[in-house]
Amino acid sequence: MKVLVVGGAGYIGSHAVLELIKKQHEVIVFDNLTSGFEDMVSEQATLIIGDIRDKSALDAVFKEHNDIDVVMHFAAKIVVPESVEKPLEYYSNNVEGVRVLLESMQEHNIKNIVFSSTAAVYGEASGVCFEDDPTQPINPYGETKLATERMIKWVTQAYGMKYLIFRYFNVAGADQSLKVGLKKDQLTHLIPVAIQALIGLREKLLIYGDDYDTEDGTCVRDYIHVSDLAYAHVLGATYLKDGGQSTTINLGSNQGYSVLDVAKTVQKIGDMTYEITERRPGDPAKLIASNEKAKKLLHWEPKYGLEDIVNSDFEFRKTLKK
Repeated sequence: MKVLVVGGAGYIGSHAVLELIKKQHEVIVFDNLTSGFEDMVSEQATLIIGDIRDKSALDAVFKEHNDIDVVMHFAAKIVVPESVEKPLEYYSNNVEGVRVLLESMQEHNIKNIVFSSTAAVYGEASGVCFEDDPTQPINPYGETKLATERMIKWVTQAYGMKYLIFRYFNVAGADQSLKVGLKKDQLTHLIPVAIQALIGLREKLLIYGDDYDTEDGTCVRDYIHVSDLAYAHVLGATYLKDGGQSTTINLGSNQGYSVLDVAKTVQKIGDMTYEITERRPGDPAKLIASNEKAKKLLHWEPKYGLEDIVNSDFEFRKTLKK
C-alpha cells in the first residue's frame, strides 16, 4: 500500500509513518515543518516540504506519485486557547487546507482519505461518547474539525471517494524506540506537563478542581497511547483500500482515569509536586470514548495502559534533556 501522510513530521503523524513502515508500506510525507520536525520523519519515508494550502505543491506530489492508495491527514492546528485567539488561522489551515487537499485528490483520482478529528467535536458532553452523539463544539478548534468532517462527507459523496474519520481522545506517550515523541516547547496536555513537573522543567503540576462528580473529585479522561492510535490508522487505511465503507470512529481506551490517577502514576517514577487550584471553565467531569466500533470494524484495541503511556513519555522527555 502506498500512503501519503500529510503532516507526517508532527507528533501523531510521525508515529503513523513508523507504524506504516513496520508493516512494509510505502510512505510519502508532506509537511510544512511549522510544528513538525524533519528528524522525526523515518529515513525510510520520502519527505516533501510543502503547505497543504498550496495546491500546485499537492498537484506535483500526486502527479509524481499517481499510484497513492490512501491519504492520511494530520496537518491541523490543535491548540484550543490559540484557536480562540486566532480563529482565522485555524479556519485557514484546518478547513481551507483540507478543501485544497480534497480538490487535488479529486483531480488526480485519489479515492481514500483517513482524517484525524477530535473528541472536541462533542463539546461539553459528559460520560461515555458514542459516534452518533450530538456534536456541539465550544471552541474554534472543535468547530474547524467538525466543519471539515462535514465537508469531507459531502465531497467524498459527490466524487465517489471514501473517508475514515477518527475522533481522538487524549493522546500521549512515545514510540518504544524513543526516536519520535511530543517535542513541543509549550505543552498543554496533562501527561507531558506532569512529566515536566517530575523532571524539573516546571515547578509543579496544577490540578484544576477537585469538586467534580467523580470518585476522587478530579476530572476523568480517556488516555490512549500514541502508538496504539497510529496503528489504528494503518488498519483504517487498509480497511478503506480493501473496500470498507466510509464511516466515523472514536479512538480511545474505553476507560477513564482521573487527573489524580495520572498524578499518582507519575509519582511512582519519582517525586512530583501537584497543587489543587480552581476549576477551568468548560471542563466536563468525565469524558470517555466508546471504542466498540473500532474493535468491531477494524479488529483494533489498545495494547498499552496508563503506566505504559506515562513511562514512555518520561523516557522520551529524558532524551530531550541530553
